[in-house]
Amino acid sequence: MSVAPATTVHLDDRFARELPEMAVAWRAEEAPHPQLLLLNEALAAELGLDAGWLRNPEGIGLLTGTVVPDDAHPVAQAYAGHQFGGYSPRLGDGRALLLGELTDAEGRVRDLHLKGSGRTPFARGSADGLAAVGPMLREYVISEAMQALGIPTTRSLAVVATGRPVRRETVLPGAVLARVAASHLRVGSFQYARATGDVDLLRRLADHAIARHHEAAAGADNPYLALFESVVAAQARLVAQWMLVGFVHGVMNTDNTTISGETIDYGPCAFLDGFDPATVYSSIDSGGRYAYGNQPVVVQWNLARLAEALLPLIDDDQERAIAAAVEVLGGFATTYDTVWSAGMRAKLGLPEGLDDEVATALVQDLLALVQAGRVDLTSFLRSLGTAARGDAEPARLVVTDLAALDAWLERWRAVGPDADLMDRTNPVYTPRNHLVEEALTAATAGDLGPVQRLLEVLTRPFDERPGLQRYAEPAPGGSGPYVTFCGT
Repeated sequence: MSVAPATTVHLDDRFARELPEMAVAWRAEEAPHPQLLLLNEALAAELGLDAGWLRNPEGIGLLTGTVVPDDAHPVAQAYAGHQFGGYSPRLGDGRALLLGELTDAEGRVRDLHLKGSGRTPFARGSADGLAAVGPMLREYVISEAMQALGIPTTRSLAVVATGRPVRRETVLPGAVLARVAASHLRVGSFQYARATGDVDLLRRLADHAIARHHEAAAGADNPYLALFESVVAAQARLVAQWMLVGFVHGVMNTDNTTISGETIDYGPCAFLDGFDPATVYSSIDSGGRYAYGNQPVVVQWNLARLAEALLPLIDDDQERAIAAAVEVLGGFATTYDTVWSAGMRAKLGLPEGLDDEVATALVQDLLALVQAGRVDLTSFLRSLGTAARGDAEPARLVVTDLAALDAWLERWRAVGPDADLMDRTNPVYTPRNHLVEEALTAATAGDLGPVQRLLEVLTRPFDERPGLQRYAEPAPGGSGPYVTFCGT
């Protein structure tokens, strides 16, 4: 239903107006017994939304898409995508809705989007379009942790239990996630537009993306090549930041690669328990396509698919367009290496001006050491801050090859590492997989306390606090392989 809410909320429909071929007007399914589980009050304030109002029935109606402003036009977005390397020409929001765009307190346009709001015309097969409490809370927890770590991400505004059971392997309580993003434009959006053969649609989509995210491209001699270059740089920076904190996305399809450079879709995601580039957590990634160590290569592959979609706009001559796109794509590795190397230097507290060969050797030798012992990288790097102050015992407790570690520590201390810099760049707390599962299991059973406590810890990841030791400890020994699921 549509109503004029007591608290004025204006939802623009710019995406639907400018790109009607990629938007299907749709409505969320009714929630029989909605109950607000989590509300991100700080994010609500950023968006100019009153948290008190969001907690009342009308506000909860907005958060589930069942009560929207009279001038709102919710739509399911169309996009295509390569999923595990296989192309699907018509994916789209099978269980999601774009309610509209908000302008936040800083004047930025942000999407207000729902997950789990019901089946849409893009739903595939027998999918019911719904979502369970656990996966929606997972996205809330992990996305807010990523925000606190300084990594570009979509944000979670709220999770609302619907009172409707959903059937997966078992019957689970249903929920809707209200998500906020710079936009939901994806590589798959451009693949969809290109596949229609409508160059005008492709051009309008590119112009929309430039205006929304990459305004500087508009003034370039070739704005569409400049758009591609800007997206390549944004994605290279993003995946470098993932790698620096041991984040494994798990489902890096082209429809989950954003034009804005934000992390999106926290399905089978996890953080490394032990450092190993071959780590896979997704239950459906049997071939290891999206393993931790493959993520930079996969993102670059996804960006090549964006280049293919943009070719008609880059140059009328396809050979020239390909050559120009390939040259730009070649810059991915340079940007990635620059961001990752700077990040690792900061994590090891290496001083400015240190010879690159010395720095590279320290980094590579350390990674070989922690990989050999499958060391928990988060705990180990944080303990190195203590080692920089003279006490190496915390670091020695988590490494098996003590002789190799001691030799490395001697070389490292000789360059004069900055312990304070290390504390600012190495988190104490990340969303450790066993703690996330513990919290989600409790929440599914009706106890939100563990989720709320976990969120309190993760929103200040660099500040070590008394009484929170269990949140900083690695996974308990013998816990076995960790597996995550898409949650669809």
